[in-house]
Amino acid sequence: MKRLCAVIACVTLVAAAVAWRAPVRAAEGPYTFLTEIKIGTAGGWDYASVDSAGNRLFVSHGTSVVVIDTEKNTVVGEIAPTSGVHGIAVAPELGKAFVSDGRANKAAIVDLKTLKIVASVETGENPDAILYEPAHKEVYTFNGRGKSATVIDAVTGTVKATIALPGKPEFAVVDVKAGRIYNNIEDTSTIVAIDTTTHKVVNTWSIAPGEGASGLAIDLANHRLFTVCDKVMVMLDSTTGRVLGTLAIGDGPDAAAYDPGTGYVFASASDGTMTVAKVGAAGKLTAVQTLATPQATRTMTLDPATHRLYAAAADFKPGPVGADGKPGRSTMVPGSFRVMVYELAK
Repeated sequence: MKRLCAVIACVTLVAAAVAWRAPVRAAEGPYTFLTEIKIGTAGGWDYASVDSAGNRLFVSHGTSVVVIDTEKNTVVGEIAPTSGVHGIAVAPELGKAFVSDGRANKAAIVDLKTLKIVASVETGENPDAILYEPAHKEVYTFNGRGKSATVIDAVTGTVKATIALPGKPEFAVVDVKAGRIYNNIEDTSTIVAIDTTTHKVVNTWSIAPGEGASGLAIDLANHRLFTVCDKVMVMLDSTTGRVLGTLAIGDGPDAAAYDPGTGYVFASASDGTMTVAKVGAAGKLTAVQTLATPQATRTMTLDPATHRLYAAAADFKPGPVGADGKPGRSTMVPGSFRVMVYELAK
């Protein structure tokens, strides 16, 4: 994902003389603010991932992964150390998690019981997004600077394949029945479809009018992909790649999610909004709510078991004023890092 340095740049013009905090109540609609989980430690953040069966939330944070109990909404541990965490993929049936360590060009293998790193695997350059594919028990790291995907045997921890990609990969999703993994290619504004048996790219689709997509979600039942770009979500047919519709969303989005239980699709943006949308009977993608979130809250994840949304957040303050009289890059307020929790309104 687009790391916190980009987020900080986005909020530089927004930060006031004091740290800004979002309203604790959301706008009218299906979702409402529930609570915030205080973490407080220093460092930026990237992906988050939920283990619904284990009632745990994993949030990448600086050089570690914060582990949260989603029943108690409290921090219960961490995965550390790494030189720079991006994403977390959980394989509950194997008792393992996998963490992409972008700076080390490795994927760390984690014991879910102890939260200890037990091994590491060499990947392509700058692994970012990471995904577990359960049918073949494989882990895919999507390597930003390497413009490739590394396929790892999740049982043995050995590399099975390296897949060349047509640009810089971002988020990915899997359709086990179709035998496909779909991956956003940010710098070419395309989506690639990867065959999970042959480990080859079998389709490349344009996402126009979208550009520079990061977050990606999938509706498996209706064969729809939702990719988020600056100010627009693009919906595509996952079997043909045909663009089915678009929707205006917030500025600077980085994550998307789809809830098969409710049919809601989500996009979180750095401008302090999270769009909640739905596909109607006529197949049109329509916004049903805009949640107010803290500025720079561009990453999030969904727990499909509880329908709760989790979004990483922090407060920022302006940097020192430069010679041109303008404030410098904003910096995170110490101790302000937290996770915002939103739930379906009762």
